[in-house]
Amino acid sequence: MVFGKRIIEYIKSMGKSLFSKDSLGFLMFMYALGIVESYAVLPNWKGAKVYDNLYYELFFDLLILTFLVALVPQKIWKFPLRKAVRGIIYVIAYSLAIIDTFCMVQFGNTISPSMLLLVGETTGNETAEFFSTYVNLEVLFTTELGWVLLVLLVHVAYELIKWKVKRVKWNVEWVNRLVPYAFSLFALVLIILGWNDTITNKKCMVRHFSCKTVGDVEKDMNLRPMVMMYQPVYRLADAFFTNHLVSLQLDRLKEEAEKVEKMTPEQLGIPSDLKESKPSNIVLIIGESFNKYHSQLYGYEKKNTPRQVKMEKSGRLVKYSDVMAPWNLTSFVFKHLMTTYTVGEEGDWCDYPLFCQLFRKAGFQVNFLTNQFLPHAKDAIYDFSGGFFINDEMLSKVQFDVRNEETHLWDEDLLKDYARLVAPPEGVADTASVPSLTIFHLMGQHVNYRIRCPKQKMKFFASGYDRPQNTLKEKKNIAYYDCAVWYNDSVVGAIVDRFKNDDAVIIYFPDHGDEVYGPGSLHHCGRNHTTNITKDIAQQEYEIPMWFYCTAKYSKRHPDVVAAIRKAKNKPFMTDAMSHLLLGLAGIKCKAYRPELDLLNPQYNEKRQRLMQHLVDYDEVVKSK
Repeated sequence: MVFGKRIIEYIKSMGKSLFSKDSLGFLMFMYALGIVESYAVLPNWKGAKVYDNLYYELFFDLLILTFLVALVPQKIWKFPLRKAVRGIIYVIAYSLAIIDTFCMVQFGNTISPSMLLLVGETTGNETAEFFSTYVNLEVLFTTELGWVLLVLLVHVAYELIKWKVKRVKWNVEWVNRLVPYAFSLFALVLIILGWNDTITNKKCMVRHFSCKTVGDVEKDMNLRPMVMMYQPVYRLADAFFTNHLVSLQLDRLKEEAEKVEKMTPEQLGIPSDLKESKPSNIVLIIGESFNKYHSQLYGYEKKNTPRQVKMEKSGRLVKYSDVMAPWNLTSFVFKHLMTTYTVGEEGDWCDYPLFCQLFRKAGFQVNFLTNQFLPHAKDAIYDFSGGFFINDEMLSKVQFDVRNEETHLWDEDLLKDYARLVAPPEGVADTASVPSLTIFHLMGQHVNYRIRCPKQKMKFFASGYDRPQNTLKEKKNIAYYDCAVWYNDSVVGAIVDRFKNDDAVIIYFPDHGDEVYGPGSLHHCGRNHTTNITKDIAQQEYEIPMWFYCTAKYSKRHPDVVAAIRKAKNKPFMTDAMSHLLLGLAGIKCKAYRPELDLLNPQYNEKRQRLMQHLVDYDEVVKSK
């Protein structure tokens, strides 16, 4: 009986708490904070808007939270437990809102996995430097942060006033009866109006947080309906979750890297006479989002790759006709590219050696100059997913001798990085006997196409396209893309010019293709992340250009390799096996190297299945229709 009375008393206490001034004040101010913060972090671009279901879903979430707080006992002994819980929630909510808004003001992005990773890698001195640089009165008085702080000040004022007049009670009987009914009706209306979208987003959150790898997280961000982390607390949870998944793959990759680092070249199976053979320099140029069918080199009507065409006519450039990417996502391509893992092998990509580390163990100097994968606070999940294992301090150290420290607006500036970081001073002969592998990772034709070519170098315009099936806006986008291809050609040509007098072989290929209002998708540009890959999607997004350029010195020293390059130009190839091609090209035929995956090796398996997204056979899709 005593226990039953206590249960009844507890339920009554909970009911009173749910409709008390404290609960309604909690709900009111947390709701106001969520709305204001959502508008404060809106990106500064035309058409930006808050989450469509913001008002309904936020109310639903806060109603659940208010109910959970009401479940907390009023007091434990004499300690006001329920008030303490509300106070903790207030501190967390306002802190996250301020941090989230601050990040948007200073770095152009809200709380993200990249930001959390950078915070985790920040030292005490760097933290002090950060605060002295970014936290100042100017930031505090920005409009965005000002609105969030205003909600906080009003809330503090409300609590002070309530404390001063805490003895005033709702002692009017009709008010006491009306408030619970009116509030319940109001809550019911809001829940009904937003129920469908709210439940849909919650299902998407469950799907998102069920991902097993950071790659799965990236794929999930491309699924429809897309999950909306519409409040700072969700964005923080996502950042922690994604970094946890990253740490799991990093641990496995580091274990493998540490094994390789401890082994001698002989133990790795690297030929002992490699140094005596004086291997040549290898230059790898990795482009971005290059549609093969928008390349003059491959028959496109616009003259947008004149330098590559000229190099082909000189006989030094050999273009390949049947090359495709395993994914249409940069990060997935890079994970396959930078390790010796290939599609269809056991385990995951992070269980295999990093090919650049093998090059270094073989005595090569490895230079990595990227215009994408450098850690930035505003990195999207795609850059974060693609670059986390490249930017890790330990893994970067074992892979690369030289790295650039910042990205650039234009790809051509990577050559300045090369001149500053790698090349000998002007006028000083390069007498180094150490062979090198130099990787240039370009921004290429990455969306937005309009900003991938300097305005003064624009060559193509909407008026030059006779495409009645496309709107004026679409024709402008096509012109922007072709201008990006034209600019990319000039950058690639400049890189070739830099090495054309050296003993070097240069390889170019992009990570994947891109739809540019092509067949089957006349009003679509970008990429389609469906697993239902049609022939058009396969050709436009997965099929890519690739070519070799052999300098005069290289051709003279390695006529057999040049012959193999020419012989293989029409063989089917998927770039997940690029590491094996490069190891073979360098003569690093170690234990991790597999000749059947090396396009230039006589043992190359031309019948190897080429799977897109590990699921769909490219040759079956393209050649069966």
